[in-house]
Amino acid sequence: MNPRIAELNGSNTSYFDRMPERLVLEGYRRWIAGFETGSVLPWEMTWALYSDAVGIDASKGLIAELSQFVRVLRHCALCPLHSFPFDSHQVCQAECLTLGLISAMQNGDQTTIDACLGSIACKSRCLEVEKAAQDFADALMAADQILLPIPTNALMSALSRTSAVTVH
Repeated sequence: MNPRIAELNGSNTSYFDRMPERLVLEGYRRWIAGFETGSVLPWEMTWALYSDAVGIDASKGLIAELSQFVRVLRHCALCPLHSFPFDSHQVCQAECLTLGLISAMQNGDQTTIDACLGSIACKSRCLEVEKAAQDFADALMAADQILLPIPTNALMSALSRTSAVTVH
């Protein structure tokens, strides 16, 4: 059975009910899809999501940082990155780690940062991923998009139970 993503932070709400988490997860999914398909359509969909959420001016910086983060992560990941289709109500391991990493960056949780980096990035490239993630997390904060904290033990527990976490 897949745990609810709400279990990660102890709330009864879905992360997709919150715009900051949706921007991270859907932005990641759509940017990865653009790289995988070679189509700009997923990137245009990202622009629409971000500009609707935070406005055109803030979207410019956010999308630049998202793009850099995903680009660095793709080059530094331990294995090929995966994602669920847009608007899916599940998150895969890479999506869960991405969400955990950005959340931890914003909430100053070095233990979770280290756990996420160690699970998603090659050891020799962790600093590159950390820098790109911090820049993206900072850009989100500048746009008043603050993610909820996710305790390290909840994140690692969810990842160890299943390869997909169901969002309700």
